[in-house]
Amino acid sequence: MNDLAFRILSRLHTARTYLSGEDLSGEFGISRSAVWKHICRLRDAGCRIEAVTGSGYRLIALSGAPDGGEVALFLTTRAAGRVFHYHKETASTNLLAKKLAAEGAPEGTVVAADTQSAGRGRLGRSWISPAGRNLYFSLILRPSVASLRIPQITLLAAAAIHRALCAAFPSINAGIKWPNDILCGGRKLCGVLCEMQSEPGLTHFVVVGIGINVNQESFPEELQEKATSLRLETGAGVSRSELLAGALNRFEDLYLQWQEEDDLGFILPYLERYSLLQGMDVIVDQFSRQVAGKVCGIACGGELVLQTEDGSRLNISSGEASLRNTYTHL
Repeated sequence: MNDLAFRILSRLHTARTYLSGEDLSGEFGISRSAVWKHICRLRDAGCRIEAVTGSGYRLIALSGAPDGGEVALFLTTRAAGRVFHYHKETASTNLLAKKLAAEGAPEGTVVAADTQSAGRGRLGRSWISPAGRNLYFSLILRPSVASLRIPQITLLAAAAIHRALCAAFPSINAGIKWPNDILCGGRKLCGVLCEMQSEPGLTHFVVVGIGINVNQESFPEELQEKATSLRLETGAGVSRSELLAGALNRFEDLYLQWQEEDDLGFILPYLERYSLLQGMDVIVDQFSRQVAGKVCGIACGGELVLQTEDGSRLNISSGEASLRNTYTHL
């Protein structure tokens, strides 16, 4: 969406009533035929705009697509999402964001796609990315904190997305599964993948990749018991642009506060309140070992705190947690 089309869309969105072609042409310094061309472009992008002779144009509905112009209508951020790259298709938003970050893209830059041909989750898993249904986006960060604290960003993102979901759907029964997933009814709704480029003592950039199943109505057979979507959970269609903006708004608030703090202590009560593992007996698969214990909470550094059978406590910084009794992934 070009700048002038966005300005016309923003004006229609704010007005909530009819605006004449003459008024729009005068306001933006273009001809009435140019206004019409931009209206047609917005319609082609999926916006429903009514045109009535003698009255003018009225916005009926946005497309809901995660296009930067539509997302900007709902942003309250200073940086997050203010530079926006939207693609109909890309291999992976994280891969593209890492390239842009290495080239100097500013903090807050977002890369979003309508579909991904090679979407990825944690541990090298693929992320199914059908077109026109879900949210796939990556956020570039340049945090001014010690590199050891960077893994905490995953939990910040999970908390921000959970808050955005609960604000949009107060009755939704969603929880946070350490360290990076949001689940409903034991099925995955959202995943977070953080990647960074750093050297000892210096973080060049962090890319936070997020996938949210939004309007998907069905999943492949092998995922039907493992994945869900907002549409399946609520029975309603969801505006991807508005949800993306809500997630960015809430993330930036947490991120700015986190940089002023020493750790995650300020958000721990929230993370533990909505933790799906709190008090559960789990097995954590790590690359070279398995650790079993009861989840006692989350440490200020973001580690999962386990009490083992011998009564000792361990802080687990990474791994895949499964319920111990059934040894199945949540």
